[in-house]
Amino acid sequence: MGYRRYGLLPHPAQVAVGEEVRQTIITELKSATDIVISHFHGDHVPFADANPYQLKAQKVVSLCQTPRIWAKGFQGLSYNMRHRAEELSKILNRDLENAEEKSDGLMRFSKPMAHGKPNTRLGKVMMTCIKDEDDTFVHASDIQLLNDEAISQILNWQPTIVLTAGPPIYLPWLSYEDRKKAWNNALRLAKGVNILILDHHLLRSRRGLSWLDHLSFKSGHTVICAADFMKHPRYLLEADRRWLYKHLPVPKGWHQRYALGIADTKEYQNYTGEN
Repeated sequence: MGYRRYGLLPHPAQVAVGEEVRQTIITELKSATDIVISHFHGDHVPFADANPYQLKAQKVVSLCQTPRIWAKGFQGLSYNMRHRAEELSKILNRDLENAEEKSDGLMRFSKPMAHGKPNTRLGKVMMTCIKDEDDTFVHASDIQLLNDEAISQILNWQPTIVLTAGPPIYLPWLSYEDRKKAWNNALRLAKGVNILILDHHLLRSRRGLSWLDHLSFKSGHTVICAADFMKHPRYLLEADRRWLYKHLPVPKGWHQRYALGIADTKEYQNYTGEN
């Protein structure tokens, strides 16, 4: 979740869901055989100096000793991301093997791809392809559909299911040309796969839902968000942060007390996501 969105810290209802997600990750790690790190942004990897809403690396040290770790290499990393990678490696007491362009059994990994537009300070990410007898699944983290090369690589893998981050249409500085490129790449991708799951940046705005529906109609293929795929209700907590603050007021000083461990999310845990 964004640390600040619309100038607001995460609403306690969103913090409550974040707690549940972090616990799910910890539970899944107990039986994991492999861990893939697509890149080193704070919403994608445990942090040594995590804020109160992030997964602390110290909490998963024992769970990360047995699984194989496949990580984004240092190419295309900013200074901050490189530092995070080094800190994580130090805390885990393990090397984070560079998996770029490698294959192993059912898995293969891409070369570094742009995090959104090429040649920006956001650096690069690594995409993952997992192929079994029935399906080929591709996880294309944070490409934002703004890089033609990434789309071509995904289609070359001939996937049946793709999960990727849609474009950040909520950002006012995203140009008309970038929006058009993202749409054209999304349409190209949607026509080439059975199921396209778009999420993350796209659904930081409720306009993203209309974008999904229109893309599904235009492509004639299934285009959905992650909640749809998992058969969960759609909770657009990031997009609805201002609405949440208006309709579920937050006590003054709640975030400071939460960070100190003297406030909790109990009274917010039954939020249904309806507005």
